[in-house]
Amino acid sequence: MKRTIILSAIASVLIAFSLGYFLWFSPAQVEQKVSAEKEKTEQKTTAKSVVAAPGVVEAISEEIEVGTEIAGKLRSVLVEEGDEVVKGQTIAVLENSDFEAQIRTARANIETLQSGRETARARVGQAAAERQRIANGARTEERREARADFEQTLPNVENARRELERRRKLHQTGDVSREELERAANAFENAQKQSQTVKEKYNVVNAEARMDDLARADAAIHLAEANTREFDASISEAETRVRTAEANLAKTIVRAPISGIVLRKRLKDGESVSPENPTGIVTIADTSKLRVRVDLDETDVAKVRENQTAYVTADAFGEQKFAARVVKIGRILGRKNFRTERPTEKVDTKILEVLLELEPNQKLPLGLRVDAFISTGD
Repeated sequence: MKRTIILSAIASVLIAFSLGYFLWFSPAQVEQKVSAEKEKTEQKTTAKSVVAAPGVVEAISEEIEVGTEIAGKLRSVLVEEGDEVVKGQTIAVLENSDFEAQIRTARANIETLQSGRETARARVGQAAAERQRIANGARTEERREARADFEQTLPNVENARRELERRRKLHQTGDVSREELERAANAFENAQKQSQTVKEKYNVVNAEARMDDLARADAAIHLAEANTREFDASISEAETRVRTAEANLAKTIVRAPISGIVLRKRLKDGESVSPENPTGIVTIADTSKLRVRVDLDETDVAKVRENQTAYVTADAFGEQKFAARVVKIGRILGRKNFRTERPTEKVDTKILEVLLELEPNQKLPLGLRVDAFISTGD
């Protein structure tokens, strides 16, 4: 009896084992087990071929704070947030009436100085001509005319001398009075004086240039030239003032350094600005292309290369993926740029900056934190 009970128990165990074996290795169970193992393999393969890292969306130009080169008060800010601007477009104007007045005054002063310089140059020409005239002496015609004038006086002198001799003889014979003799003597003396005056004039005209006359002429030339140089220097200074005022006036016109979109308008009409203000007047970025700045963990730096495909996801967009590619890889490791605040995040890990460029026409807000997945192909 006891033996029968033992045999029955053994048979029951064998039956149960057989039934379990059949159920475990049934086709459905086998298929499920194969599928689970395949999924685990795929997950392991995917984990090896994709590198994940946090990132943040930014414009291709990054954000540019547009300020001023000089301090002043804003006359007008011509753009609003969200406006599209092109490179070189005027986005703000500072009060600049003082610079405009300086330009007008300096230009008027230049005109006055230029007129004075022309007068000084004319004096140089006149002094040079006078010096040349002195050096050349009288013209041939003037010399001949002066000689002819002198020669015309000689007959008068001779006639007066003869008349004086005749009257002197008549006076000796008592035929003329002493008064008539004296009149003849006076006439001869006057004729001689007149002839001598004309002769001296002829000698002056016919003489060579005197050194003192040439020296005075040279001094006049040097004085006129010095006056001209003074005007040149004054005009140069005035032109410098014009250029300075024009440069300052140009700096009151604030222009867009790039084409893009106005992200923030920080100042309004009437507010003061200065080059020391780090925030500027407006913030502009070129959003024609978007990039993602990724903090790549130091353990993954050997896996990533330029032009590898990638995609990013963001909590705000659910499971939607945004295609991208690696366009730049940093050359130096550093600290993290931002924190994800996730419990599993490593704080003390060094990172390498990697830039992804999103495919065109994918719109994401600037500054949005995303998760980046880079296909390494391993």
